[in-house]
Amino acid sequence: MLNRRTLLTGAGAAALFAALPTGRAEALALATLPPGAPDRRLFAPAEQRFATYLTTLAPMVHDMDASGFLAGGWWRNPAAPYNARVQEHVYTLAWFLTQQRAWNPYSGEPALQTALDAGLGHYLSLQHADGSFPEYSRGEHGLAPTGFALGYLSKTLALLRRANILPSRQAQLSAALNKAASWLLDGANQSAWQSRLAFANQTMAGVAGAALTLRLDPDPPLQRQLADAFARMAQTGQSPAGFFYEKSGPDQNYNFEVMLPEMADAWRQSGDPHMVQMAARYADWLGYNLLREPDGSGWLTNIASSSRTSSRFYDDVRPDPERTALANQFVPEVPALAAFLSAREDLTAARAAWAADPSPVPVLAKQDTSPRILTHAIYGERYPLRAGKDAAIAGLPYLRSHRFEEIRSDDGQEFFFIRRPNLYLGGYFGTRRASTLSRTGLSFLWHPVAGTLIQSLNDNNHACWATVFPGQRPDANGPMPVEFLGGDPYRLRFHTPDSSVVTDVRITGGQIRRSVQAVSAATEQIPIVVHPTDRVTFADGTAAPYGGSVTATADGLELRRAGGVVRFSWGTARPATFAVTSVSYLRDGERRLHVLRVPHEGAIEVTITFDF
Repeated sequence: MLNRRTLLTGAGAAALFAALPTGRAEALALATLPPGAPDRRLFAPAEQRFATYLTTLAPMVHDMDASGFLAGGWWRNPAAPYNARVQEHVYTLAWFLTQQRAWNPYSGEPALQTALDAGLGHYLSLQHADGSFPEYSRGEHGLAPTGFALGYLSKTLALLRRANILPSRQAQLSAALNKAASWLLDGANQSAWQSRLAFANQTMAGVAGAALTLRLDPDPPLQRQLADAFARMAQTGQSPAGFFYEKSGPDQNYNFEVMLPEMADAWRQSGDPHMVQMAARYADWLGYNLLREPDGSGWLTNIASSSRTSSRFYDDVRPDPERTALANQFVPEVPALAAFLSAREDLTAARAAWAADPSPVPVLAKQDTSPRILTHAIYGERYPLRAGKDAAIAGLPYLRSHRFEEIRSDDGQEFFFIRRPNLYLGGYFGTRRASTLSRTGLSFLWHPVAGTLIQSLNDNNHACWATVFPGQRPDANGPMPVEFLGGDPYRLRFHTPDSSVVTDVRITGGQIRRSVQAVSAATEQIPIVVHPTDRVTFADGTAAPYGGSVTATADGLELRRAGGVVRFSWGTARPATFAVTSVSYLRDGERRLHVLRVPHEGAIEVTITFDF
């Protein structure tokens, strides 16, 4: 006898669903896929992103409660009925309900339509009279829930209209979207608009959703406000340094994985030229802050200054589901972005391998179910050919030039980049920092043959490049005023606000000399990226094992990689440690972050030299 949640087709399915009890809780049940389904080979390459959402759909609907609340903790926290963001998966339900595919047995399914209707009912019940939605409490009038509601609900309305279903909900959605757009596009609304946007990605999501809303239901006064909003985004959402504001500073994740795709969405809906201009300025910023691994495996990030999250790397090829995918829409207009996206040929090969994989398509883990992944499929794909990507990579500032200094400023923040023939070094300084997650001081060190050698982490006192006082108190966990002294060797000096630590740095073509004066005993802390094939030894001959920890009394450390040597020297033999962390990099996870710690009495000079 068939289990009532086993998926049938044709008359069998109709009979099964007709036999279900008619109570709301039972009506929201959705039959699960049979063992072995779906068949990976049935998916068009650009629609492989839907496979894991297909396997997750029935469990997600099963967890819905009688009110239409998408319970179960599948998406966003708090997983509470008042959180409008939890309901964003109404778009997921609507997509599978309205799209006919050989691999989609839920197209037109009455049980799914009932669940979608209930989910929309609960979502719309959360909207306030002024058009806004809540997230963290029922009475909140939130930017993020309203901005993203505009995106997901407008796309859901478009699907319902094309399928000609749920006419009453369509009317309710149209009215709700007009109210939400009126709230968000009002330039006097300080929740959405500030002189420097607090969370640019959230405002941008609302502008993108408003653009589709007004295509579906034109409203001349709101369309004029939308045009003003695009211009205002360019003025208030992007730093003169090139990044997008998140807590007044850059954030690699929200900038690259949310803001840029939302801009692409808004541009495809509106054609507004401000979006292309902003994307070009941001591509320039990325060119200084994503560090290309010489073996082509991917990119490590200049993460120390990030204000909210910690995206430490990106693989060179990133098949779906992938959060940056929609940025490919900009590639023809902003060729520099091609460097940071998958090449078409590589993506084709990865997708062919996915289709040939005999393993079952897994169910997504709870919380890791972003509905944005599905909306990326709306516009087709404009990924670069490999030749275009290679040309964009060759144009990166630190690859096309062997010598420059670049300083970019933003209201007390100083972003520093210096290239010399054997090194590329970055730093984040200033009289203020964007958030308590940001770490100041020198932030990365890259070599043209060895790749990234040092990556200072944010939101981490144990793996930032810093001078550390007892109690694990690094100078990097606070503002760091700086003087760019110039010259040859190039000099800079930075210090804590109270000058408890003063650091002088001299940079030549093959050496970095870092001299530290502290008011008391401290430890020099250097986070070093180690490959499994590296040979790391202290100057006394003690081997530092990959993936392990060791202490040695020595005056230096050597790292051998790619036929060359990087030497860290501190002059006097001291009981230094070299310890692995839990941080790994790229898809293979083989690069591991280790931390070198050298104690001193309050004064030390550390030199880093290259023999390649």
